[in-house]
Amino acid sequence: MNVVDSSGWLEFFADGSNADFFAPPIQDTKNLLVPTLSIFEVFKRITEQKGEHDALQAVAVMHQGTVVDLTPALALGSARTSLDRRLPMAGSVMLATAEAFGAVLWTQDSDFSDIEGVKSVVKK
Repeated sequence: MNVVDSSGWLEFFADGSNADFFAPPIQDTKNLLVPTLSIFEVFKRITEQKGEHDALQAVAVMHQGTVVDLTPALALGSARTSLDRRLPMAGSVMLATAEAFGAVLWTQDSDFSDIEGVKSVVKK
């Protein structure tokens, strides 16, 4: 199973320099988990940059994976992850979601460079 954080989705949709890194887990929709927080962040950013039509198209692609709601249990796990690893809220939700499902987290966020179960690439 895979979780791609919001920066990875945005990189993929923008066809950025690291898009090829994120393509395999995104295209493997049977093994793709999509936290609802990613949908929020991606929709907001693409709406700001390109408009709501493009943002809705991106969200439709994201829904090809399995959407994971931020349940109370996952929220508490995310808070613990944030405290233990000193991570910001969004990153903690992504990591806690991946850990809860035994998934790999794919990111280009440098906060995750030394965490087991995370595949990261340097943001260019």
